[in-house]
Amino acid sequence: MTSMVVERAPEASIETKLGFVDCDIHPYMKAPGELDPFLSARWREHRRTIGSRGRQGLAYTAAYPRMSPANGMRLDGWPPGGGVPGSDLAFMREQLLDQFGVTGGIMLPLLGRASDERNVEFGVAMARAVNDWMAHCWSDPEPRLRGSIQVTAEDPAAAIAEIEHRAGDRRFAQVQLPPRGLEPLGRRRYWPIFEAAAANGFPVALHLGGSSGHASTGSGWPSFYHEEHPSYVQSMEALVTSLVIEGVFEHVPTLKVVLVEGGFAWLPALTWRLDKHWERLRAEVPHVKRPPSEYIHEHIWVTTQPIEEPERPQDLMHTFEWIGWDQVMFSTDYPHWDQDDPRFAIKVNLPADKKRMLFRDNARALYGFA
Repeated sequence: MTSMVVERAPEASIETKLGFVDCDIHPYMKAPGELDPFLSARWREHRRTIGSRGRQGLAYTAAYPRMSPANGMRLDGWPPGGGVPGSDLAFMREQLLDQFGVTGGIMLPLLGRASDERNVEFGVAMARAVNDWMAHCWSDPEPRLRGSIQVTAEDPAAAIAEIEHRAGDRRFAQVQLPPRGLEPLGRRRYWPIFEAAAANGFPVALHLGGSSGHASTGSGWPSFYHEEHPSYVQSMEALVTSLVIEGVFEHVPTLKVVLVEGGFAWLPALTWRLDKHWERLRAEVPHVKRPPSEYIHEHIWVTTQPIEEPERPQDLMHTFEWIGWDQVMFSTDYPHWDQDDPRFAIKVNLPADKKRMLFRDNARALYGFA
């Protein structure tokens, strides 16, 4: 699915230079071999001759042709010098960083397939290569950009080693995991990864997606991408439920989790339901010592894109208030077709102090931007 860019003049009351922190930027490679300098000879040869094998059965391609014909990108995002959208730093500066005076950006690469790779050892090598690529090709020439540490959840020891290797490196802001995996992320075998992230001061970002090999809905594979797209919200709901009810936040009390590109208006309703059933079923989960809403308020941050747009703008304000003004952060999803333009994304008149929190201050506080 693609979208034409509509030319619109910004509202007079909205500043052109927002000076915001963008919590969802996707860098891409110009060519598949761009990671080769960061791979050993063994894995370069493996990539060239065997390649990646994801968990989706019988096919390497995505389940739905949503990426056609422009690979899911905004149509004006193709760099004039060649390459795919998101692969040219100078063009990213022109279209995003400099145009809006972005003071900090969090990169979440959707490449390398480290967490989806059936060959776990190859996945570990690809995760390390993507991290080195982000650091040297993006953060070094553009200090406003910080990376999300790629790890392979199915090899916790390697994931911990990669987290500790990046600890203290200001080029990295968080650890990235996909919500969809082989098992719910609250399972105890994943706890060491959360422990390592928290111990080294990294939030954990859960960007929608991932290839688990399982159908994306409880009743099987849907027919259309129009059906698939809402299932991302369902996977986020299942993820939050798993983290809370399995006891992750009780076990790792300093863990901070960021939900990226999964919406957020569903969070209050899920929390109300979890609290209601915790009152009745708490004997089954004695390790969940407090109402689920308390863990969610303390440990969960959300990003705005794709933002819900209720008919009554005040309903959006109420949602922000319930989640907590200090736990909502702005994101664009550059350079995808449904990217949010910061001048138009939030169709509600935000008070000045709340606008600063949402666009800038909350992310600065979480990620330590100056």
